[in-house]
Amino acid sequence: MRPLHSAGGGPFSAGAGPRGGGGGALRRRRPGSGGPLTRRTPRDNRGQVPHDSHSAPQAPADLRSLVSRMTLEEKVGQLLVLHVYGHHATDPDPADIEANERELGVRTAAEAIAKYRPGGLIYFGWAHNTRDPRQLATLSNDVQRAALGQSPGVPLLLTIDQEHGVVARVGAPATLLPGAMALGAGGSRDDVREAARIAGAELRALGVRQNYAPSADVNVNPANPVIGVRSFGAGPDAVADFVTAQIEGYRAAGIASAAKHFPGHGDTETDSHSALPTIHHSREQWEELDAPPFRAALAAGVDAVMTAHLVVPALDPAMEPATLSYPIVTGVLREQLGHDGLIVTDSLSMQGVRTTYGDDRVAVLALKAGVDQLLHPPRPELARNAVVEAVREGELSEERLDASVLRVLELKARLGLFEDPYVPLDGLDEAVGGGAHRAAADRIAEGTTTLLRDDGGLLPLSPDRHVELLVVGADPVSPTGTTGPPTAVLATALGELGFRAEAVSTGMEPSKEAVEAAVAAAAGRDAVLVTTYDVTAGDAQHGLVSALAATGVPVVTLAVRTPQDLPAAAAALATYSWTDVELRAAARVLAGRARPRGRLPVPVPHPDDPGQVLYPIGHGLSYEPYATAD
Repeated sequence: MRPLHSAGGGPFSAGAGPRGGGGGALRRRRPGSGGPLTRRTPRDNRGQVPHDSHSAPQAPADLRSLVSRMTLEEKVGQLLVLHVYGHHATDPDPADIEANERELGVRTAAEAIAKYRPGGLIYFGWAHNTRDPRQLATLSNDVQRAALGQSPGVPLLLTIDQEHGVVARVGAPATLLPGAMALGAGGSRDDVREAARIAGAELRALGVRQNYAPSADVNVNPANPVIGVRSFGAGPDAVADFVTAQIEGYRAAGIASAAKHFPGHGDTETDSHSALPTIHHSREQWEELDAPPFRAALAAGVDAVMTAHLVVPALDPAMEPATLSYPIVTGVLREQLGHDGLIVTDSLSMQGVRTTYGDDRVAVLALKAGVDQLLHPPRPELARNAVVEAVREGELSEERLDASVLRVLELKARLGLFEDPYVPLDGLDEAVGGGAHRAAADRIAEGTTTLLRDDGGLLPLSPDRHVELLVVGADPVSPTGTTGPPTAVLATALGELGFRAEAVSTGMEPSKEAVEAAVAAAAGRDAVLVTTYDVTAGDAQHGLVSALAATGVPVVTLAVRTPQDLPAAAAALATYSWTDVELRAAARVLAGRARPRGRLPVPVPHPDDPGQVLYPIGHGLSYEPYATAD
């Protein structure tokens, strides 16, 4: 399986320093309640009052009045969350201008805002939106200024997929934190909440005010190719607890959250990025397995719910994709579960929702189903025009549109965007990736490392008995482009702990020559550590571990994605991701500087009999750290 990472355009690469994040709790009101909004003087990107009068955000006393002054096209625009290419609102690189012209019919982000009047933007690394904290904060301020320069001026909701772990768009120097399954292995509700608060505080400092997290999917299928370690685990109640904690953490940072992927993406063997999956749960199974985390999210006051591009016949016998299904979106989510906040589609560029209908009809059908926001439509002009035409022809009522626009504006109001949409550039070195945040990330990650097997008590390794180490294995590309490679990070971390460690990358599909070179390099070593990535029976990674074990040198495997990797080795650990923070934590556990505390949040099937559980939920070995540990 291909690693989940953003192709092209590396995120942050410059350095930064500490701050502990703030922002008050968000006050929830029913959409469309209109209530008064307090007006505050806006600041520019240096914390000063802007000189340009167009930059002042409008703070209407009644959101319904604002909606009534919008044209039909402006209303449809508020329901669009678009991507744009480039690091700058008005002066992107030539390649990004070309990409904007090809996909959006404009040259720049500012022109896209003028043309489409979108309600929001989503940042991606592959769209070259993220370079360093100052650049991203400046981009956020500049696109807000472009939006407020329109009439009526409505601030943007700036969004991102920053789940952490294997899905992250913003990299170093921003703090990188363990992902959902790692946090599930850590088992600490407080750590889940604190990780979200740190993530949210840093996003807010960059101008991003909504994170498309948490994943409320219950990953009951080990073969799931799209969710996997993005889920907190396979236990509905545990996932519900951690979803609640993460929502609380984002709210504490002043960030809106979005529970996804409704009605649940945990039991599928198909990736909805490339095809349309079917969930075969009965209604009773759905209520027992999939619904609890979403019920918990709604009880916690989640700001939005993201739909999934999949078919659930038990919830919609017509077998429409959930994103386009009135019985699922309106019938189940709105009416049965009582969600009155935003509903946003998953990316409309995914094949799972494009397999049956054209990009124009998808936009219309999603709104007819009850969705409020259309995320990342691949052909936004086509989508916008189709919705406008549907209203004019009576297929969609303008009142239906108004209800969704009100929900979008209500969220912006709760986030304070009408009062102050800008972020100061001063102090970014303290706000993003600072020492306090990084120390917290290290501590949290240390509690997630899971020891699955330790035959003969090989671990912890000691610099006295295991001086010479070899680190080989898979080096998947960093989710953010700013960390790794994993083998080098692990070797360096072990070197700092008193070992002599050499790194040799053998890849996710090691060749015969690479295996032979690794076996030769293992000669004379006291132990070999192998990073593995989604190992399957009989694949080349399995052969690498077997060949190394046959040398007689003790072999330790580290599963850097799914914990089901269990090739023949003396000891096995799971880190659930390969970013530096989790690999450094694993090094401290391996070296006896920290006690392994992680417990499996999913069962691990037997490699020779997938129907048999080898290690159940809750399994995890431990040992005491060395007395000399710091």
